[in-house]
Amino acid sequence: MTPPRFLDEIGAKLSELAAHSPARDIEKNVKALLGSAFGKLDLVTREEFEVQREVLAHARQKVAELEARVAALEARLGGEGGRQA
Repeated sequence: MTPPRFLDEIGAKLSELAAHSPARDIEKNVKALLGSAFGKLDLVTREEFEVQREVLAHARQKVAELEARVAALEARLGGEGGRQA
């Protein structure tokens, strides 16, 4: 029964070393640097992007409907002998 406990102790020591290693500090510093760089950029969240995508889809649909109405009105005006309103 001693070997499993020994392995657990080694695992705990390795985890402790990894938590306090220079690599961990470098990782934290890189994350902070990237966070600062991204903070300066004009980025939007995924949620904001999705909302704007829906707004754009709605606007495109409305433009298509208005184009169809204008075409129908132009056709009707053209059918009345070119008379303008």
